[in-house]
Amino acid sequence: MTGHPETPGLDRLLARIDDAPLGPRAEERGTVSAIADGLASISGLPGAELNEIIVFESGARGFVLTLEEDQLHAAFLDPMVGIAAGDGVTRTGLLVSVPVGEEILGRVLDPLGRPLDEKPPLQTAETLPAERPAPAIIDRDFVSEPVETAVLVVDALFAIGHGQRELIIGERQTGKTSLAVDTIINQAGRDVICVYVAIGQRMTTVRRVIEAVRQRGDAGRTVFVVGEATAEPGLQWLAPFAATSMAEWFRDRGHKVLIVYDDLTKHAATHRELSLLSRQPPGREAYPGDIFYLHARLLERSAKLSRALGGGSLTALPIAEIEAGNLSAYIPTNLISISDGQIVTSQSLFAANQRPAVDVGLSVSRVGGKAQWGAMKAVAGRLRLDYAQFLEMKMFARFGGFGDKAMARRMARGDRIAALLAQPRFRPVALLTQIALLTALNEGLLDTVETDRIEALKPALAPLLEAEPRLDGLRADPGTLTDDQRAALLGVVRSALQTP
Repeated sequence: MTGHPETPGLDRLLARIDDAPLGPRAEERGTVSAIADGLASISGLPGAELNEIIVFESGARGFVLTLEEDQLHAAFLDPMVGIAAGDGVTRTGLLVSVPVGEEILGRVLDPLGRPLDEKPPLQTAETLPAERPAPAIIDRDFVSEPVETAVLVVDALFAIGHGQRELIIGERQTGKTSLAVDTIINQAGRDVICVYVAIGQRMTTVRRVIEAVRQRGDAGRTVFVVGEATAEPGLQWLAPFAATSMAEWFRDRGHKVLIVYDDLTKHAATHRELSLLSRQPPGREAYPGDIFYLHARLLERSAKLSRALGGGSLTALPIAEIEAGNLSAYIPTNLISISDGQIVTSQSLFAANQRPAVDVGLSVSRVGGKAQWGAMKAVAGRLRLDYAQFLEMKMFARFGGFGDKAMARRMARGDRIAALLAQPRFRPVALLTQIALLTALNEGLLDTVETDRIEALKPALAPLLEAEPRLDGLRADPGTLTDDQRAALLGVVRSALQTP
């Protein structure tokens, strides 16, 4: 009867029965001994591993966060509705993994790869563990190629290189996220894939970021991973690790990737919450002892790979929030020591309408000139020192004016530097325009220009610079700046200044 042409469905059913494995199957089951906000204590799973997915009787999933001698603690990945002490728990033997591949580009996902946009579920053929080891030292290459942010104060003073980890830190509402989003938007048209990770953020804030990238950037080459404030603590904890694995898939295939963690202060608070619920010994500011290792193992995954491994890179822009300008707090000092530099935003500069409100004195890039175009390095050499001196003189000038004409001239130039570094949101300044403006500043062409006109000068220069044939070599290779190119830049700036 199995070969009868009128029973194809029966044939398939019998074939599946023949292929089904028969015999006993071992299943390790445990019991929920206690439950708290987003965390369950479980006994009876001696073979469980860290980051292994477990399934509760209700069908909800969690992952093993900590292991103890007689029990483990699991963070929930799904709502904990209907789960109580005494319920059964089953091991899956699978580690927390995330979908990877070209299909995730342009999508808004949760840390498990589930869609948060209106598009259909992902259909990817490959997954990667959320936690992966960082590249070994021998697998890394030198950070030498700049990430062009189109933000003049960053590109000129605190150059960021592909493979670097540059911390953006400051008080609340001082433009930290704006700085990172402007960098993402400026990667449109470049061979850079961007990943934005929202950790514990309100969904309204996340939507504004997504809309800004969709309207002004290249959302088709950006991945948004969202662990919003109302999500389970386990999802918020997992978000940066899952997003890094998604980014590493592209890096390992030779792509340049930029990832923004917004923000790691909230991630540390989530880790503290879960650790206290699991009765881990608290340390300074009630954070557990492994808080440094938590972010170290995350940020160490950002690197530029050697040519033998494809030459891809993963650049990290972690964001951290401080209170009352206290950079010496526990989490900020941890992140500063892990990263390759920090861009510090200032509440006083923000209130004074200096945007971006970057504190030049406290900010630093430990890669610096090694990841800066040679032409930019040639014209930005004294900018930071001159601006820092101006800020110091401006502070003392409140007690009385300067009678020295030389000091007055330095103050006037400082005002021009401040106007030059001021840059509204979504107003990118191209590299060639930055070099032209700094060249003109060094030569004194801007000393007599009204500060209000400097902002209008930036967009006016772009078409004039594109039309100058003597700058073709500089556009192709900004590694050096010749005397002829310098003269051409000054000529273009003079022409722009003469235009009413």
